[in-house]
Order: sequence, then structure tokens, then C-alpha cells
Amino acid sequence: MDEIERFEVSRDVRATPAEVFALLRDPRGHVAIDSSGMLQSAEGGPVGAVGDTFAVHMDRESLNDYPQMGRYDVTVVITAYEPDALIEWTVRGRIRPQLEHLYGYRLAPIEGGTRVTSYYDWSRIHEEYRGKGVFPVIPEAGLRATLGILARTVENA
Repeated sequence: MDEIERFEVSRDVRATPAEVFALLRDPRGHVAIDSSGMLQSAEGGPVGAVGDTFAVHMDRESLNDYPQMGRYDVTVVITAYEPDALIEWTVRGRIRPQLEHLYGYRLAPIEGGTRVTSYYDWSRIHEEYRGKGVFPVIPEAGLRATLGILARTVENA
């Protein structure tokens, strides 16, 4: 049986793709909708292209899987960007080799709103991390919970 290396979940929200995308391109939006509790704050302006970056202050104790990691900073690097349709990123930090896992959102207009698909892909992680029980960092339920917070946020804006 093949090992799963990607989660993908969708939810329909009552907001336009532009309204959802505005939240997702803003570093503070990522903090606002994070269901894991790891994202504490962010620095930087809204992203607008592949290669753009912003800083996120993290707290791994929220997951209680590696509490010794405590607080740390990462740089989010945008790896795919299509206005009002797609945003994807990877995370750069102190760990070497870099993890190379991807997070993203695809947006599709539907009657009355937007179908938001969130994905988490760790298929490209370095061999050093395979089989160590590190991935997935965020469970599929975490993606679903974040979509719920996203819906609440954009629908009540």
C-alpha cells in the first residue's frame, strides 16, 4: 500500500475568491485562521508573487509533539501564486536540510461564494526525515479546522 504524502480538503464559503485571497496573501491572515495554535504572529506585507516571503513567529508547544522546540521563527516562501485562484508556500527555518513541505489553497468560484481547497504536501521532504514519524506535521483534521476558521473569518468580515 502506498504511503499517503498529501492531504487535501475543501469547503464552500460565502465570500468571493477575491475576499478569500486577500486573507490568504496577508501574513496576519495566516495567523488569524491557524487552527494549530503554532502561528503566534507574522511580519511582512501581503505577498504578490512567487518568491515573496514573510516571517512567522511560531510556538511548537501548541502541538505538544516536540515541546523542546519551543518558540522559533520561520520564513514563508511563496512557491505558486495566481491571484484569486492559488497560493502555495514552503517554510524555511534553521533545520538543515530544509523540510520542503508545501501548503496551499486553491480557490474556485461557485454560486454564492468560493470553494476553498486546502492542501498539505510532504512528498518532497528530504530522505533524512522519512520514516521518523515527523510527517505529517499537521493532521488532515487541522486543515479542516483551519477552513472552518477561514469561513467564519471571511463570512463575518
